[in-house]
Amino acid sequence: MPDTATDRLRGGFIRFSTVACCMLASCLAQAKDVSPNRLTPLVQAVRMASPSVVNIQGQKTVADMASGPNHDGTRQVNGMGTGVVIDPRGYILTNHHVVDGVKQINVTFADRRKYVAKIVAFDPRTDLAVIRVRTSHLLPVIQIGTSSDLMPAESVVAVGNAFGYEHTVTVGIVSALHRDVQVSETQSYDDLIQTDASINPGNSGGPLLNVDGQMIGVNVAVRAGAQGIGFAIPVDAAMEVAARLIGVEETENRWHGLTLRTNPAERQVVVENVANGSPAAEYGFRTGDVITQVGDVKTERRLDVERALLGTNAALPVVVDRDGKDYELRLAAESIRTRRTGGTRQLIADRSDSWETLGVELEPEPASTFAGKKSQYRGGLRITEVRPNSPAQREGLEAGDILVGLHKWQTASLDDVDYILTKSSLPRMSQVRFYIVRNNETLYTDVNVASVTTRNTVRR
Repeated sequence: MPDTATDRLRGGFIRFSTVACCMLASCLAQAKDVSPNRLTPLVQAVRMASPSVVNIQGQKTVADMASGPNHDGTRQVNGMGTGVVIDPRGYILTNHHVVDGVKQINVTFADRRKYVAKIVAFDPRTDLAVIRVRTSHLLPVIQIGTSSDLMPAESVVAVGNAFGYEHTVTVGIVSALHRDVQVSETQSYDDLIQTDASINPGNSGGPLLNVDGQMIGVNVAVRAGAQGIGFAIPVDAAMEVAARLIGVEETENRWHGLTLRTNPAERQVVVENVANGSPAAEYGFRTGDVITQVGDVKTERRLDVERALLGTNAALPVVVDRDGKDYELRLAAESIRTRRTGGTRQLIADRSDSWETLGVELEPEPASTFAGKKSQYRGGLRITEVRPNSPAQREGLEAGDILVGLHKWQTASLDDVDYILTKSSLPRMSQVRFYIVRNNETLYTDVNVASVTTRNTVRR
């Protein structure tokens, strides 16, 4: 993978032409003694996509309806699935049901490299999730097509971890479009692609490709008892969910104020709304602007804008097409706080380190809580709100818990937390032990804060 200044782009992106050339060269090297007649479009499509397809394995705890009186009603099962790299910094899209409840998510690439992934964000309704692996190098990204122009009988390829057989390739056609499928009492899918390419357990989260090697769907379900009936989430819908899941508002609690719409047929990102008082409004964005570039990244969908802003606090140059003319603006995402007042969601600019780094809103707990109880603590901070998909939420912290210690320090006041987050060794740690009081009982848990505390010093 190229690693020169001219090959790298802002935020860790690599020029698509460079990636394509490297992949093509690899394909040609493998095929130098192969008859051109055998290098069909489907063969080339799979070779182009395979480096960005990963196999996912892990154990999860499930209910055991057949357990006896001496069992706790649960059992461990091996889960498996597939994912696709959507950002070279290690962000991978998969199905939520593949990683839901999995303690250690093991990811294997086509070249046999193995990593442990962490969940970034998820959406149970659409059954999509983004996980991340951290590597010392940039990763190949799946080529993203569009599902807006799919045709029944069009050839497609599914790649996935079918029944644990890694990187299994199956071929079929688009059988039908716009299928609504109810797979259980709690899970249904709308507007799916139906295909007769074999999709088996383990294929979930993997790509459905067209003959150009572009992902046009995310494989998700198979009709039990049927043959040749599988389903995939259209890629245009999946990429909109992915844009939200790895967007700066979801993952970093920052806000740019743009409401964006992807026009997949035209490969355009259109500004639908600019929030009053937002960073985007201050930088001069208008409704109807077509964003064509952010930094050095060409933007064809909303996901590209969010990826360009992810992990950088700098104001990036942005090119917009406004009424047929190109204008250069700038855009930065600012830190926010989320509050609910009278049922209305308000976004308020703030620099709260505890909210941004740990995912908790804190307020001093009255001294009377500890007085007269022979408590070892001289004070504490009540958690009033837990940020969704934050490190704190993932480890089970709840509003109402009283934070009494972080690592080796007591947290009797907001000043204590400010010191710990800015002047102590905590910003260099990957996990921090939280000590909380819940129902008069002291509990502790280790919270992984590395992905947040290093954000301002290490480029993602």
